Amino acid sequence: MATLNAPDHTSAVEDAEKLHKACKGWGTDEKAIISVLGHRDAAQRKQIRLAYEELYQEDLIKRLESELSGDFEKAMYRWILDPADRDAVLANVAIRKLSPDHHVIVEIACTRSPEELLAVRKAYQARYKRSLEEDVAAHSKGDTRMLLVALVTAFRYDGEEINTRLANSEAKILHEAIQDKKFNHEEVIRILTTRSKMQLMATFNRYRDDHGTSITKHLQGDSDDKFLAVLRTAVRCLNDPKKYFEKVLRSSIRRMGTDEDALTRVIVTRAEKDLNDIKELYHKRNSVPLDQAVAKDTSGDYKALLLTLLGKED
Repeated sequence: MATLNAPDHTSAVEDAEKLHKACKGWGTDEKAIISVLGHRDAAQRKQIRLAYEELYQEDLIKRLESELSGDFEKAMYRWILDPADRDAVLANVAIRKLSPDHHVIVEIACTRSPEELLAVRKAYQARYKRSLEEDVAAHSKGDTRMLLVALVTAFRYDGEEINTRLANSEAKILHEAIQDKKFNHEEVIRILTTRSKMQLMATFNRYRDDHGTSITKHLQGDSDDKFLAVLRTAVRCLNDPKKYFEKVLRSSIRRMGTDEDALTRVIVTRAEKDLNDIKELYHKRNSVPLDQAVAKDTSGDYKALLLTLLGKED
């Protein structure tokens, strides 16, 4: 499922020495940096950071920030962080945009496991000395605020068990609210923010069976309705995250000018999880391999890093 090619046995000390050598002297050896960090998983990258600091009394992340630049620097910075800390940074950047990117908050809240989301909230608090929910609430309003805060504070049951009768009744509740255009109904928010993902999938399947189309197809309305857009994203992320991420990648590459932030975000956050499945889905839907599309739309060291994380060397 993952695309990351990481060896089982590595030496953090040797890796730290290679990275130090790559950053020494007049020019940075970006290829050497990619060859090490582009083939190490989260636990290995953490050991490298610790070894580097012990050997050179210097923060590796800060050193790389000073050595690298542009999209490559941003992607490498995202990649080298611990996953929970990375999500905390992604959330903070999204929240603090002039026009907050609430879809990134939904993505983090709805595609991470309950334990992962809890770790993100702890990392956010440690890094920014404020809670994630506090900042989300401060940068949203009305129904959107209510939904977002409920999503980021959720700790869902993560097991396989489902209640078929409950799925039937809640599919009916959702349909009635959507039919009446009451997208912000408290029952809609309650169901989406408290039920397990398996239970929600059963509910969404029941909805489709009963009404001949997916719930997202019925969640259409004013394109300027921010709450409705956030609600749709939540349903997509909860119901089929791989399909959601494929769409984010497609949009990031097809638009006029690549959306490097979105492209980087999906690749660095999914490379150790399910990026191989997302790649297959992308190829199936677009008739072009994802690595080929990425290679066409990017360049230089940024391109080399993304292709390495995609499991294909430049």
